[in-house]
Amino acid sequence: MKTTVQFVRIMVLLTLCSFLTVISLWAAAPDSSRVDKLIAQGNDCSEKTFENQKAIQAYEAALAIEPNNYEALWRVSRALVDFGEHLPASTDQEKTNQLQTYEKSLEYANKAIAANANGAMGYTRRAIANGRIALFKGVWESLDLVKQTKADCEKAIALDPNDATAYYVFGRTHMKVSEKPRIVRWPLGLGWANLDESVKNYEKAIALRPDFSMYRLDCARAYVELDEYGKAREHLTAIATLPTKDEDDGQFRKEAQDLLEKIKGK
Repeated sequence: MKTTVQFVRIMVLLTLCSFLTVISLWAAAPDSSRVDKLIAQGNDCSEKTFENQKAIQAYEAALAIEPNNYEALWRVSRALVDFGEHLPASTDQEKTNQLQTYEKSLEYANKAIAANANGAMGYTRRAIANGRIALFKGVWESLDLVKQTKADCEKAIALDPNDATAYYVFGRTHMKVSEKPRIVRWPLGLGWANLDESVKNYEKAIALRPDFSMYRLDCARAYVELDEYGKAREHLTAIATLPTKDEDDGQFRKEAQDLLEKIKGK
């Protein structure tokens, strides 16, 4: 009799646990669907209408539901950099606000890495946030950030060889650091940077995403530094034919045309 009672209790307990599990899954489904919709909304604002503030709000609303959602974390990091790039920076307070925006982007990138250490975009976004902070503070006053940017680009590429953004950022890092002579950079641990590697990474990014004007513009600038004007012209000429993929594409087209004029006859 005792055994029967115990068995009944166990079955009741198991039934109750199963019921609670079903209820839990049922309750979670609307939240998951809501998170997906908020991320999609943020993507539209970030990538199509270029409303960065609305994108940030949508991603942060998703994170209020799922704080460790990897997709929302790296995407809000991206939106914050895009937002920060267009903030006014004339007064000290405005500069502080811009720096704080980049630092918040870095915070979210770190959270993305914590949420998914095998996801390439967390490292790519951290590289970009650190790069922005380094440019803000001064590259030569931010050597550790520059080295971290390099390491994160390499990590992102190792995790995802098709991460066009990582190749672009790595190319830009090589180009920026190469502004100083190698003999000056070598003792600082920055002797690795060179324009040939910059072009190599830019070209890889372009091969993966040929319709992105910014990649071609910066690659053309690197070719100009290398006196390879024909290759520079190829990219600069192509920019005029590309669709709008970034809110600054209008400015990029103008800069491409200006650079074409500058190198005419070379």
